[in-house]
Amino acid sequence: MPRTLISSGSPFEQELAYSRAVVQGDWVFVSGTTGFNYATMTISDDVATQAEQCFQNIAAALAQAGASLKDVVRVTYLLPDGKDFAPCAPVLRKHLGDIRPAATMQCVGLLDPRMKIEIEVTALKRGTGA
Repeated sequence: MPRTLISSGSPFEQELAYSRAVVQGDWVFVSGTTGFNYATMTISDDVATQAEQCFQNIAAALAQAGASLKDVVRVTYLLPDGKDFAPCAPVLRKHLGDIRPAATMQCVGLLDPRMKIEIEVTALKRGTGA
C-alpha cells in the first residue's frame, strides 16, 4: 500500500521531522495543526480566528491528499486553556457540524505560547469501499 507524505511548506515540518499529513491507502492522518498562516508565518491572538485558520490549513492538507473535511472521522482538539474551547464552538460547527466526527478535547501545554488551539484529524476517503 503506497504511503504519501503531504507538506504545507511550514518550516516547522522540516525542523521537527514530521509531515502535515500522511496518506496510507484510503486513510489520511493530519498532524496537529495550529492557527499559523503558513504563507505569512503569522498567528492571530484570537482563539476563534486561530481555530478558523487551523481548519483552512487542515482543508488544504486534505485536498492535497484527495480528501476533504467531509471525510473526517476523528478530531482531537488541544488547548492550553479549557475556557477557550467555548469561543471556538461556532467555528467547529461551521466546518464539522454536518459531519460530526468522533471527537476529543484535551487541555495541554503547546510549544509556542501564542498557540491557543491545535487540531488533529483523521479522515477516511469516501467512495473507495469504506
